[in-house]
Amino acid sequence: MRLLGADEAGKGPVIGSMFVAGVVIEEEKLFDLAAIGVRDSKQLSRARREVLAVKIERIADDIHILEVKPRVIDELRQVMTMNDIMVRCFSQVVQNLSADRAILDAADVKAERFADRVKEASGTEMEILAQHKADKNHSVVAAASIMAKVNRDRSVRELERSMDCKMGSGYPSDPATVRFLETWAKEHGELPPFVRHSWKTAERIKARFI
Repeated sequence: MRLLGADEAGKGPVIGSMFVAGVVIEEEKLFDLAAIGVRDSKQLSRARREVLAVKIERIADDIHILEVKPRVIDELRQVMTMNDIMVRCFSQVVQNLSADRAILDAADVKAERFADRVKEASGTEMEILAQHKADKNHSVVAAASIMAKVNRDRSVRELERSMDCKMGSGYPSDPATVRFLETWAKEHGELPPFVRHSWKTAERIKARFI
């Protein structure tokens, strides 16, 4: 049986893109994922995720990474909820991969509803399951969480290189991120183009400094 695991990274940050990753693997290869130490990306260091991402690419039968840029998120939030956006993104990943069963890390308080909505939106005949904390309970979803997180981390680091500055993790709870945004707003009279302007953090900073 071919299994598809899907997970996201970067749903909550005020800076940078969100990534949704799908990893397809034959069921008998799940032992290979376990053997290399695949687990929930949040339990791994950045360096370890990078090493595992290379190994996952060798083991997986197929991988699809969807990047959703900040401007797209802002535009979509004008016409739909974040839950709707997550359904749309996961369904796109499912559409781009072929498997017998998909296991999704649920992006809705009601996991079964999320699975049903993704299945309907993707138009697939694939069996689709969604679970909370699926990245902890299913190695194929953990592999997807690693791929999503690695791409998110690389994206943020590339932003830092291009701007020649440090901007923290990009999350609203990160003081380094807030300091970066406040300093930028004071100096430039606007927020950077890679910021999600529809986030409350961005709105507060604009209200104070712009």
